[in-house]
Order: sequence, then C-alpha cells, then structure tokens
Amino acid sequence: MTQVYLDNNATTMTAPEVVESMKPFWSQWYGNASSMHSFGGQVKNAIDEGRNHVATLLGAKPEDIVFTSGGSESNNLAIRGTLDALDGSKRHLVTTRVEHPAVLSVFRFLAKRGYRITELPVHADGMLDIDALNQSLTPDTALVSIMWANNETGVVFPLKEITQIVKNRGAVFHVDAVQAAGKIPINMDSIPIDLLSISSHKFHGPKGIGALYVRKGTKLIPQIIGGHHEANRRAGTENVPGIVGIGKAAELALDHFSHETDNVAVLRDRLERGIMENCKDVLVNGTNRLPNTSNVSFRFVEGESILMLLDELGISASSGSACASGSLQPSHVLRAMGVPFTSAHGSIRYSLSRYTTKEEIDFVIQHMPPIIDRLRELSPFVER
Repeated sequence: MTQVYLDNNATTMTAPEVVESMKPFWSQWYGNASSMHSFGGQVKNAIDEGRNHVATLLGAKPEDIVFTSGGSESNNLAIRGTLDALDGSKRHLVTTRVEHPAVLSVFRFLAKRGYRITELPVHADGMLDIDALNQSLTPDTALVSIMWANNETGVVFPLKEITQIVKNRGAVFHVDAVQAAGKIPINMDSIPIDLLSISSHKFHGPKGIGALYVRKGTKLIPQIIGGHHEANRRAGTENVPGIVGIGKAAELALDHFSHETDNVAVLRDRLERGIMENCKDVLVNGTNRLPNTSNVSFRFVEGESILMLLDELGISASSGSACASGSLQPSHVLRAMGVPFTSAHGSIRYSLSRYTTKEEIDFVIQHMPPIIDRLRELSPFVER
C-alpha cells in the first residue's frame, strides 16, 4: 500500500544521517561524560559538539543551551523555573489562546496556585492581536509565553515586534519555538528573547531530546534536582545518543533551509490549489504560515471521518494537535480564530517535510474529492 506521510508537525522521520551519527553512542562510546577518564571524555566531546550545532541553528552561544527530554520539559523548565527564581511579588502571566497544550496546561496549572492569567486573542487569520498584548501588560506581569509558529495552522507570529513590546515592559519572555526551529531562520543574537524551547523530533531528529535556550543573566531554578549537569540547570545523566542526534539534525536543518522555504512551500501550495479547485466549501485557515503547513476546513463533514478514509489509502494527516487526538471538541486554535463550527469540525492539517514528493501530493489531490463527496452524501447538514 502507498504510504504518504503528511503529519510532520506531529513528528518527523529521523533522518538517516542522524541515525548513523547516533549508532556509536549506544555500544561503542557508552561512557559517562562526567567521568574523569578519557573514555568518558570522548563522550563529553560529543555532547559539546551537539551543543555547538544546536547553538548554531539558533544563532546562540553553546553555553546558553540546556538539553532536556523535549519540548514539554523545555516549556515547563522555562515557565516554572522562571517563576521559582522570582521573589513572588509579581503574579500576572500572559500567553495566547492558541498555544500548544504544553504551555496552556502549565498556565492553567499555575492559575490554580494563585497566578492571574491572561490568554490573548488572535484575529480571524490566526495572527496575534498586538493591541491586546499591549493592553495586557502591567507592572505585575512576571512572564509572557508566546509561540513562534502555531502547530495546527502554521501561522508565524511577528516575534521581533512582540519581543520589543514585552521587554520594554520589563517581563521575562519565553517563546515556544518547537514548530519553528529547523523550518525558518532563528537568530537569538538579533532578538532579545529570554528563553526559547525546541524539540528534536520536529526537525528530523530523535524523540526524547530537546533544548531550552537560556539567555545569559536569565534567572532559572532547575525543576529536576540531583546533579550538576547542564551547568546546574537540569540534573540527570545526559542522553548522549539523543544529544548527538539533535546536533546532527540541527546541522542538516541549516543545510536545508532553502529547500524548506522553496521546494516544500511549492508542494504545500500545489496541494492547496488542487484541493480548492476540486472540492467545494473549502477554507484554508491562517496566513503568513510555515512553508510546510496547511490547515484546510471542509464544511459539513467530520475531520475524523476524513482521516479514517485517508488512512485506508495509506495517507497520514491530522485533525489538529497530536496531543489532543481523541477529543471530540473542535480545535481550540480554530475556535479562537472564529472558524465556524460547521467548518472547524472538518479541519485537516497537512504538514509536509523535505522528504515529501510531488507524486505523493498528487496522490492526495486525486483522492480528496471523492472522499469529501462521499462524506457529504452522508451528512445530514448538506442541503440536497
């Protein structure tokens, strides 16, 4: 059966070069980097090299990179670690209504512990309401957390403008860049973000490894205690194969930026044109998007039914965030954008990668119209 994988915002294939780079660190170079002997020293050198590659991807300094188990831990360390480091006098936090659950859930957890939370709205095109951000910030605002790019729609927020607003008001600024890293250029030397989270498996690295950028001078209390690792910011023996893997994936991502912005975007646009020309009552959600992401709403049909029929053909896509799969509620992102209920329920996210081919896109274009026609014949909401 043909296999067409268009769910790369959920996770990506680990690049073959990444797999090869990791192999020696399972059974050949297995020492502990904290050991005094030279066998452990070889492993420490590999960690340092991985840290250098990640720092280069982010336009950062190696000493500003803290390795974690992934995006969720990076977000928790950034948000909770910052608040633990503050004196508690400021009790207001700001985020957006369209954040990933790895941020929204942390904020709602903190709300139960006495913090006042503001969730900023977005416009119909998915773009952040900048006026609302300006109005939300007060002398009591301790921390602001805003994503760089949305995982469901691919909408990219204007981070330079947002950062300037937040820093001018004296709050600590955290950015969830899990979907942005490896897809669009990031340069921490040119934008004064305090904390930034990334995850390896979103840009063809292994699962179970991520990183948190911590700008020099940013106060942070570790959330995992028990050792001196990661410059006393995250205890625990290092995941060396993972660190080597994220380093190699970062190196490859830099090499493929032009392919991502050109070839992948062309295939994404081809997919959207093909769907819109052959299916009625279709809405593409969001503007100013990542080059790989397309979120399409099909009116009067259920997204889960579309996914089931696509899966029968070997086509993998998503109805939103993988972390929310199984929920019968429409996407919180599309609800925040004001997408009508009749369309939001029929939303499909197609997310491409540098391994996606024109033939795969044409296969999807060929099969989408009969799937939508079949489901609308069964829909009680379609006028006959």
